[in-house]
Amino acid sequence: MATDAEQLPSRHSRQHHKSNFLIHQLFLRQDLDECLSLIEASLADSQGSAEYALYIKGQLSQSLQLFQQAAAVSPNNLTYHKQVGRTLLLLGSFEAAVQVFEEATQLAPRDWELWHNKGACYMAAKKYDWAADFFVKANSIEQHDSTFLQLGKVYALQADYQAAVKVCLEALVFCPDNAEVLTTIGLLYLRMGESLKAFDFLGNSLSNDPRNVKSILAAASVIQDHHDMDVALVKYRVAAVQTPNSPQLWNNIGMCFFGKQKHVAAISCLKKASYLGPFEWIVSYNLGLLHLATGQYASAFHHFSSSINIKSDFAHTYMYLAVALAKLDDVDNASAAYEKAIELDDDMMFRLNYAITLSNYDEPDLAQEQFDKFERIFSIAGRDTQTADANVVQQRQLLLQILNSR
Repeated sequence: MATDAEQLPSRHSRQHHKSNFLIHQLFLRQDLDECLSLIEASLADSQGSAEYALYIKGQLSQSLQLFQQAAAVSPNNLTYHKQVGRTLLLLGSFEAAVQVFEEATQLAPRDWELWHNKGACYMAAKKYDWAADFFVKANSIEQHDSTFLQLGKVYALQADYQAAVKVCLEALVFCPDNAEVLTTIGLLYLRMGESLKAFDFLGNSLSNDPRNVKSILAAASVIQDHHDMDVALVKYRVAAVQTPNSPQLWNNIGMCFFGKQKHVAAISCLKKASYLGPFEWIVSYNLGLLHLATGQYASAFHHFSSSINIKSDFAHTYMYLAVALAKLDDVDNASAAYEKAIELDDDMMFRLNYAITLSNYDEPDLAQEQFDKFERIFSIAGRDTQTADANVVQQRQLLLQILNSR
């Protein structure tokens, strides 16, 4: 009699099938940057044994050989040199790509695209200052919206959002109706916490391109953040027509249903988002929140752990993981998770939840220590922060009473 393991494909095998499907879709759409990133992730996960990922990477390598042969036959043909450089960039050979573009610059020193591509190489290599210099040089030769956007992205990667906004506003002078530039500015303002300015630019983007999915998702997320779930769902319905297989879309729809306390619908949407985007850490994080809210602590632990495996530097995931572990009576590991969260970001909520957990498990001295640290952070916080969440104020008073009574 066959065992269950023999009858069903392993979880590891199912994960490879998901990755293969996504790699195939990205390759067909010629979204080669994302395709190669997924190939590298799949090969790392499988220790180099993912057959389809190797096959597609081989297709890219074969195109490199053909372009190199063409460039050898016609060494003064700039197009061939550009294609060789782009293919090397896609394959992750950044230094070799830069060398090819440098040689091509000898043929056409005023070709803006060569300087732009050199900037792209340095950006991929995470040498952001050099990348910015080359993008600026490309714009000084000939302005293009793609160069402005890449330069803005470089500044955003350095968390210099003001500089990124400034660059994109300069791009609007050159291309005032470019929906992608307007959307990028809106997203940058969102990162800076200026939701009203963000909404203005996203609205302008939608007036130029009513079907721009990125703008619809961003505008709907602003509406969702203001707790108007029904209006946000209407926006997401429009986006679903254009991109029915977007993991970000189904993630946001799921969180709308979560906000409406429709947990079954929320789980269904988030599961679909997880299937479409297995490497999207935020989907696993949101699934963890949902299962935590519904009292399914083992499932919450599983999803928070998955999120941490993908993105290990987001402090709130560790905090909620600690809450789930505490609910499962694993106090030692819960304490370790709280410590990791505090190491990443000494947030007052982490200290308060840590103190509550320690108090619940009869550790009054340690709970008092964490509560005192919470009080120090709380006392210097602004009035708006102190009164923003009534539940925090309530839990603070309750814990204070418990600690004082011991």
